[in-house]
Amino acid sequence: MIDLRSDTVTRPSQAMLAAMMTAETGDDVYGDDPTVNLLEAEAAALSGKEAALFLPTGTQANLVALLCHCQRGEEYIVGQLAHNYKYEAGGAAVLGSIQPQPILAAGDGTLPLDVVAQFIKPDDLHFAITRLLSLENTHNGKVLPLSYLQQAWEFTRQRGLALHIDGARIFNAAVALNVPLEEISRYCDTLTICLSKGLGAPVGSLLCGSAEFIQRARRWRKMTGGGLRQAGILAAAGRYALQNNVERLREDHDNAAWLAGALREIGVDVTRHDTNMLFLRLPEDQIAALGPWMRERGILLSPGAVTRLVTHLDVNRDALQTLVKAWQAFLAQH
Repeated sequence: MIDLRSDTVTRPSQAMLAAMMTAETGDDVYGDDPTVNLLEAEAAALSGKEAALFLPTGTQANLVALLCHCQRGEEYIVGQLAHNYKYEAGGAAVLGSIQPQPILAAGDGTLPLDVVAQFIKPDDLHFAITRLLSLENTHNGKVLPLSYLQQAWEFTRQRGLALHIDGARIFNAAVALNVPLEEISRYCDTLTICLSKGLGAPVGSLLCGSAEFIQRARRWRKMTGGGLRQAGILAAAGRYALQNNVERLREDHDNAAWLAGALREIGVDVTRHDTNMLFLRLPEDQIAALGPWMRERGILLSPGAVTRLVTHLDVNRDALQTLVKAWQAFLAQH
């Protein structure tokens, strides 16, 4: 199947599977799984942070970060469409009694700092205490500019806030900017890195921050059900991903740009493409028919009024050419 629904559908390569099968393991709860320890050390070094923590999922990594940054009755400012506000089941509110304060992002994916300033609560017993600004990079494929990140960093220092980056696709941002990860992560207190999207690992995310922060995060990981035992098998996949699959993200970006142009040529309304994501508008009379029609031809999409296509390591240029030909045939019949 040619699957463009998301880059979460990537599968481990044979080389990654081989690394997993030969991984040395221990008990991570005791801190003696050597492969997990190596993965965490490598992530800390790449991000320029003192320490890192391996967690099963990006949702849990973001939740643990929020639980460490905010106490009950405190709040974080976040984008209205940010993953750790809209798509993580309200975990921070339900499990941590942490209040989200969502605001609309600008067209480039940034949260305007003048708007953020308006939503920082005064020191008044009527209000939740504002503790954190949470950004997302990339945001719907959009890369946050380094100049903005520096401004946000300085803004939070002045306002007494912490700054967290949900960096599920932060290596897509680093590759697009042609900078090492540390050039981005220097402008935050903490960040998450997802290993199971474009990097191709089967599972896992990393939370990076200060040594003291990560020590507290270990306790919250345990409390939220994420204590790991012989996790080196999974950590080996993460190490392989970081060592082999970061620079190849350029291929996904190039493929997304090629696909955007090819679809426009056949009359598809591609509204934008950024990094490895395309967004397009479908006529209402095509939405219901497109998904089943493509599935019959071995192609998986998630059609809607706004449809997202995501390129990744399991979809090469030949597969995209097949998609374009199939789409052209669909348009000829609809």
